Amino acid sequence: MHSTTDHGPDGHSSARHESAAGHEPPGDAAPAACLGYLELLARGAPAEAYEDPAAHTAAEGGVPAAEQGKQLALRIHAELEGRRRREAELTALFETVHDLAGLRDLDDVLQAIVQRARRLLGTEVAYMTLNDPERGDTYMRVTEGSVSARFQQLRLGMGEGLGGLVAQTARPYATQDYPRDARFQHTLPIDRGVGEEGLVAILGVPLLLGGREVIGVLYAADRRERVFEPEQIALLRSFAAHAAVAIDSTRLLTETTQALAGLRAVNETIRRASDIHDRLTELVLRGGGVDDVTRALAEVLGGRVEFRDSVRFGDVPAQAGGVAPGGVASGGVPPEGAPPAPVPSDGVPAAVERSRRDGHAVREGGSWVSAVSAGGELLGALLLHGHPDLDPVDQRTLERAAMVTSLLQLARRSAGEAEQRVRGELLDDLLDAAHRDPHLLRDRAARVGADLDVPHTVLAARLDRAPDAGAPSDAGTPSGGPPGDAAHASAAGAPPHDAGQAPDEAERQRLWSAAAHLAATRRGLAATRDGGLVLLLPLEATDRGAPDSGDTGPDSADAVSRTARRTAAELGRAVGCPVTVGASVPVPSPATRPGSVAAAYPEARRCLDVLSLLGRRGDGAAAEDLGFLGLLLADTRDVTGFVRRVLGPALDYDRRRGTELVATLDAYFESGASPVRAKDVLHVHVNTVAQRLERVGRLLGDDWQAPHRALEIQLALRLHRLTGALGG
Repeated sequence: MHSTTDHGPDGHSSARHESAAGHEPPGDAAPAACLGYLELLARGAPAEAYEDPAAHTAAEGGVPAAEQGKQLALRIHAELEGRRRREAELTALFETVHDLAGLRDLDDVLQAIVQRARRLLGTEVAYMTLNDPERGDTYMRVTEGSVSARFQQLRLGMGEGLGGLVAQTARPYATQDYPRDARFQHTLPIDRGVGEEGLVAILGVPLLLGGREVIGVLYAADRRERVFEPEQIALLRSFAAHAAVAIDSTRLLTETTQALAGLRAVNETIRRASDIHDRLTELVLRGGGVDDVTRALAEVLGGRVEFRDSVRFGDVPAQAGGVAPGGVASGGVPPEGAPPAPVPSDGVPAAVERSRRDGHAVREGGSWVSAVSAGGELLGALLLHGHPDLDPVDQRTLERAAMVTSLLQLARRSAGEAEQRVRGELLDDLLDAAHRDPHLLRDRAARVGADLDVPHTVLAARLDRAPDAGAPSDAGTPSGGPPGDAAHASAAGAPPHDAGQAPDEAERQRLWSAAAHLAATRRGLAATRDGGLVLLLPLEATDRGAPDSGDTGPDSADAVSRTARRTAAELGRAVGCPVTVGASVPVPSPATRPGSVAAAYPEARRCLDVLSLLGRRGDGAAAEDLGFLGLLLADTRDVTGFVRRVLGPALDYDRRRGTELVATLDAYFESGASPVRAKDVLHVHVNTVAQRLERVGRLLGDDWQAPHRALEIQLALRLHRLTGALGG
C-alpha cells in the first residue's frame, strides 16, 4: 500500500490510501477492514498490526457484520470503563498516600479511607472496626453512610459474625445476603445492629501489619443483595493496607512524641535540679536563711514548700498555757497575734522519722517530707505540698534542699549561740557588776542591737506546770513529783508547797531558746539565773516616757504590765506549756545607772513567786497588778499609786460632783457592811446610802464586795484616810 496526496480547491492537501495495486479496497472489503481495526483495538494489538487489519480479523460465519461490530464496540467500551475505574482507584490510592504522608490527624485519615472505599465500590455503607486486645474483641471505629446508633456502637467478639471471622482468620470474607448466610456465627447483638442498619451484602477485609498482625477490619456493604467482584475485594484490601499503615504510623509517631516529651521533661527536670543546686549553693555562700531555701524550692518545683521545726513533731504536749508553735524556725517565737498552731495529729511526725531513718524524702498523703537533721539530731523537716507524684530527680532536689537547710540551721544556731552568750554575759554584768563603765556598756549593747539608754523592765520567767490531777499534794513536795523535783523547784524560786511538775531538760532548753530569740527580736537581753530566766526588755516607745526622766507614772506602769503579759503568752506558745513572768518597775536607763538593773531583779522575782502562790500560772504581771500585795513586793512603796488604782474612779467622781462616795464607802465598811448603821454615821437616809453604794458598784465594778476586792478597798480607804491624799 502507498499513499498519494491531492490538493483541493482551498489549497490544502489531503492524503488517501490505496492498495498495493494502486486502487482502494473493493466495496465489500471496507466493512471487513473496519471490523479488523475494531478487533485490533479490542485486543490491544501493537501499532504495526494496523498495516494489515484483514490478517487479524477472525471471520465469524453466519454473524452479520453489524452485530460483530457491536460486540467489538462493547468490548472496547468495557475496556475503557475498566481503565477509567482503575484510574479512579489509583487516584484515590494516591490521595490516600498523600494524606498518610501529611498524617494531620488519624481520625481524618481513617474517615477519608472509608469515604473513598464507599465511593469507589459504589456501596451504600462503609465502615471500619479496630481490635481491642484488652477486651479480646473488635469495636466500631469509623462509619460512613450509617444511620443506626446501635450499629455505630457495635462490638464483635472474635469469630462472631463476618467481621469477627475476618479479625480472627486474617482473611477477607464477602456475602451477598448476610442475614441468610449460614457460614457466619450469628449473635443477637450483631444481628440486631445489622438489621437496624438494614445491611444485606457485606464485604470485609483485614487490616494487617507486617502481613501477620490483624489490627482491625475494613468493610463495604449494601442494603440489597450484591456480589462483590475480585477486583473490588482487591481494591478494598489496598485501602485496608493503607489504613493499617496509617494506624501503625500514628502509633509510632505517638510513641516518638511521647519519648521526646519524656526526654524534654527529663531535660527540664535536670535543668531545674541544676538551677536549684546553683541557687542553694549561692544561699549558703551569702548566708541565706530557711525562708530563702523554701522560696527557691517552691519556685523550682512549682509547689508549696513549708519548713517545720522539730518541736512540731509530736514531742511537745499541749498544756493549758499554750501550744506548740507552727512553722517557725528553731527557737523562734510566733509573731504577735498569730493563732497558736496545735501539734499536728497527721502522719507527718511518723513520715519525718521514716525520712530521717532512711535518709530519703518520703511521701505522706499528697505531700513529700524530707527530714532536716545533722549528726542524728532532728532539726526539722521540709514539706512539699501539691506534688503527690515526684520524679526521682525532683525527689533528690528536695533531699538536697533539706541538707542545705540543716547546714543553715547549724550555722544559725552557732551564730545564735554566740550572740546569746554575748547577750547573757552583758546582762550578767548588769546584774552582778553595778559599777561598769556606761560607755563600755553602750558599746557592747550596740554590737547585739540593744539600746540601754531607753526605759526597760526586768522580767523573771520560769516554766510553771500545773500539778498532776489526782496526785497527792503536801507541803514539802511538788504534787506527783519525786523529792528531787522539789529541790529543783526550790532552786528555781518556786514555792515548794504549790509547785507543779519539774520541767525536763528539753523544755528548759526550748524555754531558753525562745527567750533568747525573743530578746533578740525585741532588742533586749536574756540570761539564765536561779534556775529560771531573766530578761531585760525595752518598754514600748509610746508608753515609756522621756529617756532619763525616771518617769514611773501610770503609762509606764501599764507598759510594764503589758510587756509582762505579752512575754508570758509568747513564751508559753513557743514552749508548749505555761510560762509565768514577773516584772519589775521601769528601769529608766540601764546604761546610765547600771545598778538599777540589779536592784530591780529581786522585785521581778518576788512578783513571779506571788503569781505562782496565787495560782496564776502562765500569767505575767508587775507589782502594780497584784493589789495590796504589790505594796509588799515593790521596793518603792507607792501608796498614792495604790490608792489611785483601787479608789481612783470614786475619788474622781467625788471631786467632779462634790459627792461623798468615798466617805460613804468608808462608813459602810466601818459599820460592818451595814447600810442601816452607816446611815447613822453619815446622818442620811438609808436609801441615800443604798444609792451611793449602787453608784460605787458602777464605778469600781460589780465585784467590789468580793472578799479579795473588799480587802483591797478597805486597805486603800485606810491609807487614804491616814495620808489625807484626797484626789491623789
